[in-house]
Amino acid sequence: MTYASGRHFLQIPGPTNVPDPVLRAMSAPTIDHRGPEFAELGRELLRDIKPVFGTTGPVIMYPATGTGAWEAALVNTLSPGDKVLCFETGHFATLWQEMAHGFGLEVDFVPGDWRHGASPEIVAEKLAADTAHEIKAVCVVHNETSTGVTSRVGDIRAAIDDADHPALLLVDTISSLGSIDYRHDEWKVDVTVAGSQKGLMLPPGMSFNAVSEKALAASKTARLPRTFWDWQPMLAANERGLFPYTPNTNLMYGLKEALRLLYEEGLPNVFARHARHAAATRAAVRGWGLEVLCLDEREHSGSLTAVLVPEGVDADKVRAVILDRFDMSLGAGLGKLAGKVFRIGHLGAFNDLTLAGTLAGVHMGLVLSGVRIDARGMDAALEVLQSN
Repeated sequence: MTYASGRHFLQIPGPTNVPDPVLRAMSAPTIDHRGPEFAELGRELLRDIKPVFGTTGPVIMYPATGTGAWEAALVNTLSPGDKVLCFETGHFATLWQEMAHGFGLEVDFVPGDWRHGASPEIVAEKLAADTAHEIKAVCVVHNETSTGVTSRVGDIRAAIDDADHPALLLVDTISSLGSIDYRHDEWKVDVTVAGSQKGLMLPPGMSFNAVSEKALAASKTARLPRTFWDWQPMLAANERGLFPYTPNTNLMYGLKEALRLLYEEGLPNVFARHARHAAATRAAVRGWGLEVLCLDEREHSGSLTAVLVPEGVDADKVRAVILDRFDMSLGAGLGKLAGKVFRIGHLGAFNDLTLAGTLAGVHMGLVLSGVRIDARGMDAALEVLQSN
């Protein structure tokens, strides 16, 4: 018997489902990326993308994935041998610090258990001890996609300010932008890194740096090599709505429509919706008798929930059963969490019925995999959805 009829449930934490209006927008004919029509589109997008970041400053758009935006953040602000402070909050935070090592930066990598976010207290301790101001940047993943843990960037900024330290603050928002409240200007973030394929509801292929005046000043003396990622030619071309090399034209059509959808719903409503769906998911997990990976109630992610499976259970086999029987994709455990967790994505173009269907599929898959759960988990999730 085959179970593959109906639409596929893509419930990984990105790439996310692309809404039909965005898909239709991207299907428009490609236009001349040096022409006046495209320049008008470029100026419009460079202006309209800013509220999602919570900034009035420049946002630079690259035809690349989020990894490229990581690289751009580092090479535009730092020099060989500079010291950076990073936190082991999960798989992607680990990859970012490995990139920093690859560029010849000195990395102070604070170890972590992958169940907590970056510690504002440790930031305060490290910067207070750094009286020579050797630390040039603090690198933080806002929402760690591998764990479902959200670091408290506002508190980290307060710790930097309390230490009266000049370090730059670089923040990865790849799985939080457009899903979880984020405030580039208010939190005095110097470079915000983002990608298109999660909360912005687009396919992969666009990435972003929102940059502060302090970061722009640092870019004038930074000595790490850069050509493709260089902010200066980008900003010069952007003044005319253009780009120094070929941009991803049709993804930009999609971005225009995605921003329209976000602003039509209203960003506070978007963030509240994600928080509500996350709360319902955690209620289901706990109701089943399972454990949410994130341990700090202040750091639960609105974008995804990582679920620990019981000892002796292979999370990947549970995912395989769910894919086979219900045509639903869940996120795998990454790095040292491989086989120990599965991740439920609840971000982007997502509503109550989609979440209810997702949780029902997880419930049935757990049972079919022989995992003992309490059937009241679904009731707990539905209660959250019905009470808000």
